Amino acid sequence: YSSTVMLLVVSGDVRQQNFNESGAAIMERQTARRTPSSVTQMPEFPPACVNLAKELTARCRARALQLTDDEILSITQDLESVIENLCDYIGRVPTSALGSNAYTDGAVKALSVRGFLEDDMLTNAVNSMPNRKYFHDSNMPRLVEFLQGMYHESDEFGGHLFSSLPEVSEYIEPLYDALFCPLTNQVMTDPVLTESGVTYERRAIEEHFERFADSSENVICPVTKMPLQSKTLMNNASLKSVIAEWTMRNEAMRIRIARTALSLSSTEAMVLEAIHELKSLAKLRGKNREQMHKIGVTRLLARLLDNHNVQIRHSALELLCFLVEDEEGKDIIGKTKAIARTIKLLSTNGTDERHAAISFLLELSKSQLLLEDIGSTAGSILILTTMRINDSDDPIAAQKAGEVLKNLEKCSKNIKYMAESGYLEPLQSHLVEGSEEMQMEMVGYLAELIQEQELTIDINGSTSGVLIKMVHSCNTVARKAALDVLVQLSSHRPNSKTLVEAGVVPVMVEELFIRKVDDEPLSYKAMAAAVLANVVESGIDPDNTVVNKEGHVLTSKYSIYNFVHMLKCFMPDELNLSIIRVLLALTAHAKALAAVVSVVRENHRGHSIVELMSSWTEALGVASTRLLITLSAHMGHTIAERLCKTQGQPRRLVRSIFRAGRAAITERHAAAVTLLSRLPYRNVSLNLALVQEGAVPAILRGIEEMGSGAARMTTSRHAAPYMEGLVGTLVRLTATLYNPDVLKAAMDHDFASVLTALLAGAAGSGEVQRLAAVGLENLSYHSIKLSRPPPPPEDEPRPKKMTILKRLKDARVHNHSSSKNPPLNVCPVHRGVCTPATTFCLLEAGAVEGLLACLENDDARVVDAALGALCTLVDDRVDVEKAVVALAGQGAARRVLAALRQHRGNSLWHRCFSVVEKLLVHGDDVCVREVTGDRMLPTALVSAFHRGDANAKQAAESILRRLHKMPDYSATYMSVEF
Repeated sequence: YSSTVMLLVVSGDVRQQNFNESGAAIMERQTARRTPSSVTQMPEFPPACVNLAKELTARCRARALQLTDDEILSITQDLESVIENLCDYIGRVPTSALGSNAYTDGAVKALSVRGFLEDDMLTNAVNSMPNRKYFHDSNMPRLVEFLQGMYHESDEFGGHLFSSLPEVSEYIEPLYDALFCPLTNQVMTDPVLTESGVTYERRAIEEHFERFADSSENVICPVTKMPLQSKTLMNNASLKSVIAEWTMRNEAMRIRIARTALSLSSTEAMVLEAIHELKSLAKLRGKNREQMHKIGVTRLLARLLDNHNVQIRHSALELLCFLVEDEEGKDIIGKTKAIARTIKLLSTNGTDERHAAISFLLELSKSQLLLEDIGSTAGSILILTTMRINDSDDPIAAQKAGEVLKNLEKCSKNIKYMAESGYLEPLQSHLVEGSEEMQMEMVGYLAELIQEQELTIDINGSTSGVLIKMVHSCNTVARKAALDVLVQLSSHRPNSKTLVEAGVVPVMVEELFIRKVDDEPLSYKAMAAAVLANVVESGIDPDNTVVNKEGHVLTSKYSIYNFVHMLKCFMPDELNLSIIRVLLALTAHAKALAAVVSVVRENHRGHSIVELMSSWTEALGVASTRLLITLSAHMGHTIAERLCKTQGQPRRLVRSIFRAGRAAITERHAAAVTLLSRLPYRNVSLNLALVQEGAVPAILRGIEEMGSGAARMTTSRHAAPYMEGLVGTLVRLTATLYNPDVLKAAMDHDFASVLTALLAGAAGSGEVQRLAAVGLENLSYHSIKLSRPPPPPEDEPRPKKMTILKRLKDARVHNHSSSKNPPLNVCPVHRGVCTPATTFCLLEAGAVEGLLACLENDDARVVDAALGALCTLVDDRVDVEKAVVALAGQGAARRVLAALRQHRGNSLWHRCFSVVEKLLVHGDDVCVREVTGDRMLPTALVSAFHRGDANAKQAAESILRRLHKMPDYSATYMSVEF
């Protein structure tokens, strides 16, 4: 022990020192000075004390298992006496004996090795140490200047250069060799004493003992090299306490230094190292995190999230994840702008930074107080839902985003924000699984989102069931909210199947037909009808959709009758509109259409549909008109009669045409004229009513404006059906020219010229051309009746004698009368005087060229209508030979044969063959050669003869006989007898 004794020499003169450190502080030593410098010769320790210590130690080692308690107590007291003598001796050592602090280091280490540390002895020892630079020392520079010097490579502070912040803290709070394990050369955390009296780290010495487990050799002490008789280890509680105290003080200093570095932020390297230092300290223990909160580290880090350096932002996020594990940290962050800054970082391109941001946000979302702040931050929910949905791009971020959203669901407002961002699962799950109060809140959110933002939402069966169940509730507010949501949800077609499977149809039918609640507004029935209309319009199978327990389906007469019966003019427009929509959707099915036609024809409620056409609500008026248009093909005369019998209805229809001429075309205008054009043309009552109400001028004005290309009219998407409706309404009047009033209107407004102009197709579609051709056919049919023969020439008596003067006078009078009454043109076809306005002659109106041009149209219906008009010129009532000459002169043969090659159809075949036959019979040689020279004509004739109807087959057979392709059964043969 002589070496150990020599190292225990310390100075007793400590009056010039002003330290008030605790006894544990003497264990510390600066790391940078762990290698002792050369020392002066020390005086020897009294041999008596040494020998006594050796004797006591030998007695303990030799009789360790045989000593009694009294003997152990006696030996302990003797050892304590040795220690006291040593302390007395140390106190008498002069100051001059300490040439370096290495002596103190050796003494402290020797004491720690022997395990003889006592507070009073340590106090004496520390007072004997040379001066050290503490943080609060007057000679110590301020920490900010110290750090500035460190990062600018300054040697201002005693020539010390530091490469890291821990070195700065160890300079201020020194680290001594006594704290280090001899084996690991690191500060011990669990110091234990061996039999040799040396202190080791428990784990290190146990590993050393394990090396001798399989060996017969004695265990050797790594330091003293002495054999150990026992492997028993004893806790060195005093040293452990010293280490713990130094560790806490050192970590606190390191935190303050790092915080100062963050505040200073002289360089990016300083900030990064400070964050790294704080991160390592935050991982060690919770008290370090508490201190960081108190001295403002957490707030400083929140500001760094706006730093332009990616590494600084990333490191700050990682450190914040540790600091917000406790509620205090979350509370501090909630008072900063860290949440908004973190949300911004979620969209960064850097994967590591994005992961750090979502991890930090996940930790924050665990606090109930921050849930609303996170959800209300602009873009937070949208970004999180996007990350969750696009899980293939970044699975890790997607998983954590889902966890954040799960935490945010604990705040009901966030559920609404999620729904606004298209993430509806939380809302639907809370609607299904939540309490009644929660369900009401979720339904309110859902209604608000759908109505204000017009969201398209796909619902599941559970949600549908809850909403339908709420409709049956006695709570008026719940019923209204559920119906509002169902109206909007059912408007999205994919939801219809789900709603039907959930049983929405019987519930809505019950609301309409059966359920009656006192003082409940009819708007509830209107909403139920709207749900039903949306479901039926979605394309479900109404023939198999049951509406009640009796098994009735939507297309049954029971359902149709109740729907029609509910149509009343005094009912809310919303209710009438929804019922009309249901009926209109059902008419797309044959069974339902037949039932609707039957009920409307038999029931006086058909008048209600006509009256609803004039509703101030445009949607209702349009829907009613559309329903009548659909039914017009099956009960057109009934509808026409009800239109005429409904007071003022024809006038309102005409007024709507007038109104369209002064404003942009709406769907209502188009629907009104379409209905007039679809009703049976030969209904005299309706045609006469239209003429009397002044419909003809209104129609012609509309056609003229459409033909002139008025911007406000032609740019409307309803322009084409509106134009077709106008022309169709005008053409319907040509079907009842036998009525004098209608005939007079047609003559006064020159229908033939108007329809001829429409053949050009500039103002309308192919349908307009077809309708114009149909109208010309109807007009031309009456031409032969309206054409009057020319007046006979007047027979004047021949004068016997006339003077020259008389002859000149008579010639002058004759010339004057001739200029007043020009000679009348006689139509060769109609064999009378014709004009477009009075006789509707197609030749005089110049319609033949337009009709022949229509034969080149791709639409077979247009070609068929044009052929129908041309056939009136080769009718047996007219001069067919002159008509054929007129047609052949305009290339009729070529165009008719071309149409025959391009189109098929019984009506078209019949009319083509009729014209071709007239050309063969009455045409000249050129015309006949052109017809017979067509190679496709025989094929078309044979095809029509095989597959055509009776009229087409008869026309084809007649031409085949004239071409000598079939025998002429009408020929007569004379028998001659010999």
